[in-house]
Amino acid sequence: MITRKVNNVQEALQGLESGMTIMLGGFGLSGIPENSIAELVKIGVTNLTCISNNAGVDDFGLGLLLQKRQIKKMISSYVGENAEFERQMLSGELEVELTPQGTLAEKCRAAQMGIPAFFTPAGYGTEVAEGKETREFNGKMYIMEHAFQADFAIVKAWKGDEAGNLIFKGTARNFNAPMAGAGKITIAEVEELVPAGTLDPNQIHIPGIMVNRIFQGEKFEKRIEQRTTRKR
Repeated sequence: MITRKVNNVQEALQGLESGMTIMLGGFGLSGIPENSIAELVKIGVTNLTCISNNAGVDDFGLGLLLQKRQIKKMISSYVGENAEFERQMLSGELEVELTPQGTLAEKCRAAQMGIPAFFTPAGYGTEVAEGKETREFNGKMYIMEHAFQADFAIVKAWKGDEAGNLIFKGTARNFNAPMAGAGKITIAEVEELVPAGTLDPNQIHIPGIMVNRIFQGEKFEKRIEQRTTRKR
């Protein structure tokens, strides 16, 4: 049995260097690879291009990398709740490529599936389409989008086994699923790591062939981005 297990986050991130392009799963703070982000802050890699739906909040998630000026460029669908992200973008300190959310997801999935490019109507006639090839299909205009090319894809799952098979929980499935296998090297951090053969094959969301390294994370905070409660 092929094992993709590594002992810790330090081993998982070996080879990740300054200047690289990395994908990071999650949506807001849901399903983000907390341990991997903390380790990226610790090792001090810089000039990163980060592909993620957004950049968390000011003091958590990718916001920690923004605070340390470790990110050169963000490729995201929105600025979200991160005031520092907004400040750096408006001041010109940070290069930002805003992408329609569905297009962002499909650019990940295309990379995962080995599809170099695809056509989408999203963004046609806007700044999103500038400099891109356009084509008409059945009377409707589309723009061509290229699949992402990332050095590393870092995802977070609920459960995984030593062969790299992954199960996500609830909405944490989000961008983690299409990013798995979409980088040259895919790292999965999981809440629970079990021996190969333990997981029900019918419940597996991502097969181990998509994962290169897997490790069990620890001390997940799982912060809530916007806590909303009903008045009693």
